[in-house]
Amino acid sequence: MVSWQKMDFYDPIVKGEMASLERPGIGEDGLPEFNTLDEPIKNTIMRDLGAAGQKFKYVLFPKQKQTLLKEWDLWGPFMLCTYMAMMLQKSADNSGNASESGPEFAEVFLIVCLGAIVVTLNSSLLGGKISFFQSVCVLGYCLLPCVIALTVCFVILFAEQTSFLFFLRFIVTLLGFAWAVYASVIFLGDSQPPGRKALAMYPIFLFYFVISWLILSRV
Repeated sequence: MVSWQKMDFYDPIVKGEMASLERPGIGEDGLPEFNTLDEPIKNTIMRDLGAAGQKFKYVLFPKQKQTLLKEWDLWGPFMLCTYMAMMLQKSADNSGNASESGPEFAEVFLIVCLGAIVVTLNSSLLGGKISFFQSVCVLGYCLLPCVIALTVCFVILFAEQTSFLFFLRFIVTLLGFAWAVYASVIFLGDSQPPGRKALAMYPIFLFYFVISWLILSRV
């Protein structure tokens, strides 16, 4: 005979209290840990925009190598891609050719996404450690020099075009291309295995070359 014993299924296994969410805790870096579920939406957006602005500064002065990889976000890439797509579309509309006035907006987002996929896949095959969203973050934020070059080229178009102004637009685009590649190599270089950095950087070079060619040819 099997003796059945009375079991209390209501006896709690784990006891404790849920931590209060009214006050932010202190993280390992000494900064307060924010709870975005309780704070106003305006504060969350402003803090994210402030973080994006700080990352733009890192791109212009690339010193902290791991910043974009550890604290990645998509605010900057979204803003830069939207601005670039609008400027390219406006330039195509001003050219008077109706057949070139449509695809530029989606084209920029498609190029960035495909570029991130190629860079991530190439890095993984070479033994690097980088995720897809980290790749999108770095490639997107490092578009800032190209966006600045796009803005300068668009302003130059208001003057009567000459060979000198075309050469000037070419130099500005080339500088933006070179700085974008340099910044992205600074941020992504340490994530690649030694001896294979050149192979890992080739898709990045090609990615910004396509963007720069798009700026120079469409503007």
